Amino acid sequence: MDVYPFAKDKQIFIFELDDVLFPAKDYLLQVYYLFAQFIEYSEQKNAQTILDFMRTEYENYGQEGLFAKTASQFEIAETYQHNFDLLHQNARLPLKLLLYKNMLEFLQNLVLDRRKIVIVTTGNPEQQLNKIRQTEWNGLEKYLIVFFTEELNQTKAEIFQNILNNNNLSNKDALVVGANKVDEHQSKLINLPYIESLKIYK
Repeated sequence: MDVYPFAKDKQIFIFELDDVLFPAKDYLLQVYYLFAQFIEYSEQKNAQTILDFMRTEYENYGQEGLFAKTASQFEIAETYQHNFDLLHQNARLPLKLLLYKNMLEFLQNLVLDRRKIVIVTTGNPEQQLNKIRQTEWNGLEKYLIVFFTEELNQTKAEIFQNILNNNNLSNKDALVVGANKVDEHQSKLINLPYIESLKIYK
């Protein structure tokens, strides 16, 4: 795997999902689309206007408090919070989630080299599993091992260490691929090599 010199001596690769393997917004914007359509059907309010508002708020301020802002803006009953939350967990997306091109190529190379691929992801386990099920893996799904931090009630560092122990590997045999300071910090807690996903390219 000469095109990835930083990975040539690693046996196992540990990834997060959101903004590492695919953009988190690709899932959320489809959830917002479905919610806007639901409100149009239920309350006869314009779906496109609602979606445009939600997209702008999300892009400018993130997803925190988005339902409350939208409900206030369009006079949507608070009871719809349940539907909004439920869609995050089990939405049937109009479009499959697509891996970043560089990550798809990287994962394909890892499979060809018979390296182990592990996903350790935070967030609601049901929601994260829903994302995994609706991702276009291009045949890679059968090579994935997945751990949900909230389901295990462990920190990422603890899960990383358990993965090493269960595979009889040392710290130098693994590489964590992340996209934020939390992933980097958790890796450093047990001296695991870490790389930002954006730095992986062909």
